[in-house]
Amino acid sequence: MNSVAQCLADHGLTAQHVMQLAFSAFVAILFVQSGLDKLFNWKSEKDFYTKHFSKSILKGSVPLLMPVLTLAELATGILCAIGFFQVLLSGNGTIGTIGMLCGVVALCMLFFGQRVAKDYAGSAVLVPYFLLCAAGLWVFIM
Repeated sequence: MNSVAQCLADHGLTAQHVMQLAFSAFVAILFVQSGLDKLFNWKSEKDFYTKHFSKSILKGSVPLLMPVLTLAELATGILCAIGFFQVLLSGNGTIGTIGMLCGVVALCMLFFGQRVAKDYAGSAVLVPYFLLCAAGLWVFIM
């Protein structure tokens, strides 16, 4: 174990940097894929969300909220990807911190939507992702 720690130290990386890299890579993949999926399948995604929220207070708001959510997801993914390279190249975690914070906000938006739509199973699926982003934010802040 000491040889791994020494190798990391020789390259200017601490255990915290490694955790920041792991969190930012995972969250970047998660949100870039989700955002791009919405962009490339806009009509089917819009149809799904329109039906999903048809019996809720969000009925009729899908054309406004879907671009907001898509931008939030893409911003999170892109910021975490940039944050990954910022940590790797300079050890600075500023952009990764902002990315993790955006991820927490995006997941709160998703969670709110699922709860309003009374999709309790769907909202439960989001909890591990929220905890991932919250833990990532903590690692970046510490």
